[in-house]
Amino acid sequence: MNKGTIILTGGAGFIGSCFLWKLNSEGMDNIIVVDNLGSSEKWRNLSGKRFRDYVHKEDFLELLEGGHIADISAIVHLGACSSTTCTDGAYFIKNNYEYSKSLASWAAKHGARFIYASSAATYGDGENGYDDSGDKLHSLRPLNMYGYSKQLFDLWMSGNGLLDKAAGIKFFNVFGPNEYHKGEMMSVVCKKFLEVSKKGRIGLFKSYRDDYRDGEQKRDFIYVKDAVDVLLHFFKNPERSGIFNLGCGRAQSWNDLAGAMFAALGKEPHIDYVEMPETLRPKYQYFTEAKMDKLRRSGYAREFTPLKDAVRDYTGYLKKGGYL
Repeated sequence: MNKGTIILTGGAGFIGSCFLWKLNSEGMDNIIVVDNLGSSEKWRNLSGKRFRDYVHKEDFLELLEGGHIADISAIVHLGACSSTTCTDGAYFIKNNYEYSKSLASWAAKHGARFIYASSAATYGDGENGYDDSGDKLHSLRPLNMYGYSKQLFDLWMSGNGLLDKAAGIKFFNVFGPNEYHKGEMMSVVCKKFLEVSKKGRIGLFKSYRDDYRDGEQKRDFIYVKDAVDVLLHFFKNPERSGIFNLGCGRAQSWNDLAGAMFAALGKEPHIDYVEMPETLRPKYQYFTEAKMDKLRRSGYAREFTPLKDAVRDYTGYLKKGGYL
């Protein structure tokens, strides 16, 4: 494996900082973190981590394209706006699409490994399935601008013949430590932890479809420790290329997730079903489940942490506000 400089965009974010932790655990610290800390508490995700330098995302492209960073072996591009409620299309195109194109183009030109974050949001309502084989990219219909920005970049990578030199990761519902700065985009486990631990209750959205009971809407939940282990697999095996789903391959309901939270905290389940905001209803995914065959064919054989075990582990961090 090349021992050159690793560029980690979004390195102070949720998955990015956890991957930084994973790289450090493997003895790697020749890393340049690229991010925008802003006024959030995101900086705490970097505390205690080892890396060579930090660069603001607005300054990074100029440094990269000007040849001011030497011996880059890999770009792991996890930085993006991941809000599913933001409607600023121009911002998504500039931040998620154009920026990504610049990084991918540079990596291809200079022979650097390129790993990037796509999203399960590209699959929309799932009517065309959750198949990551690649031949269905054009048929996918995302439900929000975030999903479309990720889809647009997947299509650009495919159309320019770059997917055989890169790995795109379609993250499903990732949860775990270091997501505390994400506000409304935090996982339900993080967002509802105090409600469950202090009040012994949780509020979940009602269903507005006859084929799903309240709380039985399903997601493919994956613990962040598993997610970054998969990223490390692609980092260590640069010959593995294409677009890959990253979930557990098993859809579980919000009721299942709530039950895992109550069990982890030693409380009897009390679930209140609340109205979903009207603006969210037409964009809401009722079912996601990653098809995982392609990842397994790439050589990744480890089993994923069961939901109950992952929630139990995460609550240990939440009780003390701990970080990876």
